[in-house]
Amino acid sequence: MLESLKQAVYEANLLLPRYKLVAFTWGNASGVDREAGLVVIKPSGVDYADLTSDNMVVLDLDGNIIEGNLRPSTDAPTHIELYKRFKNIGGVVHTHSRWATIFAQQKQPIKPLGTTHADYFYGAIPCTRPLYDSEINGDYERETGAVIADCHPDPDGIPAVLVANHGPFTWGKDVFEAAFHSAVLEEVAFMAWHNDNAEAISQSILDRHYLRKHGKNAYYGQS
Repeated sequence: MLESLKQAVYEANLLLPRYKLVAFTWGNASGVDREAGLVVIKPSGVDYADLTSDNMVVLDLDGNIIEGNLRPSTDAPTHIELYKRFKNIGGVVHTHSRWATIFAQQKQPIKPLGTTHADYFYGAIPCTRPLYDSEINGDYERETGAVIADCHPDPDGIPAVLVANHGPFTWGKDVFEAAFHSAVLEEVAFMAWHNDNAEAISQSILDRHYLRKHGKNAYYGQS
């Protein structure tokens, strides 16, 4: 099970440059094995071209390194905090993708302007408050996870957040869905930035588009 999770996290990390969501080493993906209480995450500062499944880092939910010879991503405590606070998620992705990060630097949420947004995010994508100096100078990365969780109204219906002055985090049922949500978020952010005077769509169209994919009577795609 752990080897398959390491392979999945490795492959999901490679999707980030493929989807043009990262430059250099500016991003990371992780996955969690809930039964074992273990998180697998990208090593810190390693170029995507140099990644292998064997150099993924395995941590417990206290942040202790269980397996791996490299340091984990510096964002690992944020990922772990999200796994602790959002019980339904199986994967987390953080990037500095251009358009979503613009909104984060502006400290603006992304309101639902159209059906592309509504297909995957059941409302506005929130932006956190800026961290206090005491949080920045303390357990910064864990506090980042806490401020995400504290600001988020619906982590299941809106699997994304913008961290003020920083960038986006997304999640999903597994690490591949988390990476997919990062790609959708970037497309939505691009469109929203170029429609900044548009009004949000109606609740009716938001409901229809989101629920036809994700509701109990969803009918999009194949059964």
